[in-house]
Amino acid sequence: MKKTKSLCHGHRFAASVISHAVRRYFRFELSLRDIEEFLFERDVIVSHESIRRWIDKFGAGFAHRVKAARCQPGSTWHLDEVFVSLRGEPYVLWRAVDQHGVELDILLQKRRDKAARNDSSNV
Repeated sequence: MKKTKSLCHGHRFAASVISHAVRRYFRFELSLRDIEEFLFERDVIVSHESIRRWIDKFGAGFAHRVKAARCQPGSTWHLDEVFVSLRGEPYVLWRAVDQHGVELDILLQKRRDKAARNDSSNV
């Protein structure tokens, strides 16, 4: 059996460190310096510039794998409308949810669209 090389072959840090940094950047929307500090707390000394290069090089592949692993949305979906208050102001929160309970999309609006509401009642 032929052993394949890691995507991170030739880099100073292990693939687990690089993937951890890239995952944190995209998943939690942390800044490069936040990730640098996060790794420093775990005794990994790396500059934010190296992390930026990792994100440029491995970010697209990471996003592709996450998308591929995500399950396909169901054929039946529901639209929820919820009125919420943020900072004392009323908003309308719309959520599209499939039959498995997976959130497909979210929309937060300041007010409802009366023209669209009236059009949908004519259907």
